Amino acid sequence: MAVSVTNAKERITRLFNGEEVDRPPCFSGMGNVTTEGLKQLGYKFAATHLDAKQMADAAATTYKLFGFECAVVPFDLCVEAEALGCEINVYAHSEDILYPTIREKVIHNEDEMDISVPSDLLSRGRIGLVKEAIKLLKADIGDAVPIGTYVLGPFTLAGQIMELNDLLKLSFKKPDKVGSLLGRLSDVIIEVAKSYEEVGVDYITVREMGATSDVLSPRVFKNLILPYLKRIFEQLKGNTVLHICGKTNDIAPFMMESGTKAISVDQKNDIVETRKKLGHDALIFGNYDPYNVLVAGDEEKVRSTIRECIENGVSAVWPGCDIWPTVPAENMKAMMDEINRR
Repeated sequence: MAVSVTNAKERITRLFNGEEVDRPPCFSGMGNVTTEGLKQLGYKFAATHLDAKQMADAAATTYKLFGFECAVVPFDLCVEAEALGCEINVYAHSEDILYPTIREKVIHNEDEMDISVPSDLLSRGRIGLVKEAIKLLKADIGDAVPIGTYVLGPFTLAGQIMELNDLLKLSFKKPDKVGSLLGRLSDVIIEVAKSYEEVGVDYITVREMGATSDVLSPRVFKNLILPYLKRIFEQLKGNTVLHICGKTNDIAPFMMESGTKAISVDQKNDIVETRKKLGHDALIFGNYDPYNVLVAGDEEKVRSTIRECIENGVSAVWPGCDIWPTVPAENMKAMMDEINRR
C-alpha cells in the first residue's frame, strides 16, 4: 500500500524518524534564498542579514514560489565567528549578491589559540536575530514545511576565526593544540545549536566543510575531527545532518559514526558506493551540483540530474552546497516538478 503523506513537513519528519515516505523529499540544510524571492519582496540581499523579519520573509519565498520543501536561516557562514569577536562586513549598501565576510579574525597567531568562550555568547552578534527569524518562520509556514538552520563544525569554525593555512599546518604539526581549540569551539556550537532547538527549529545541519578529504586524510579526520563531532551530536536532541564538502566516500562511515541522523554529501561523492558502504537504512542526502546544474544548467539538465540522484539511492534530493541566489525560476520549478512526478 502506498504511503499517504499530507505535506512536506510530515514527509521530512517521517524520513528523520526512519519511517516510510511516499517519495524522496527535496530540501536543504543550507542557504536557498533566491533573487526571484527577493524581487517579489522588494528586499536587498544585504539587508536580509541584519533584519529578522526580512530574513524570515526571504527564506519563506523559496517554498512559497517554488514548493521547495523547507525554509532555512541564516544565509551566511559568519554567525558564530561574529559572536566570538570577529569583525564582519555585510556590504550593507551593496546592490549586488555579496555574502558577509570576516574582516578581522580573532586569532592572529599560534599564541592566541587559547581562547575562552564568552559567558554572554548567545546575546552577541546575530544569534538572537537568527532565533527570531526561526520563530517567525515557524509561525508563517511551519505547519507546511520544516524550518532548518545550521551551525559550522568546529574545524570549519576554527578556519573562520584564524588563518586556514595556519590551522591546516598545525593540524599535522601540533594536533593536540588544534584539538584543544576544537574542544572549546565544540562548546560554542553546542550552546548555539541548543538555543536554536529551544525556539523550535525542526532540524540542524552541522557544516564541517573545511574537514573535507580533499584536504585532510581519513586518518586525520577520524583522530582529530570526529571526536568533537561526536561531542556535538551527543548534546543535540532533535534532527541533525552532518554536511562535508568534497570527496567524502572514504570518510562516509566516520560521518555516520558521529551520531548524526543523516549525512549530506556533494556532487563529488559517489552515492552508489556510499550507499553500499552505509546500507539501505542510512539517511544520505545529496548530491546535485547547485551551481553548474541548478544555476547554469538548462531544464533538461536539471531534470536528468534529479533523476540520477534518486536512481543512485539518495534518501533526499539535496544540494551539494548553498543554492546560489541567481538560480533561474524555471530551473527551480523544473526540479520540483520532476520530484513531484515520483
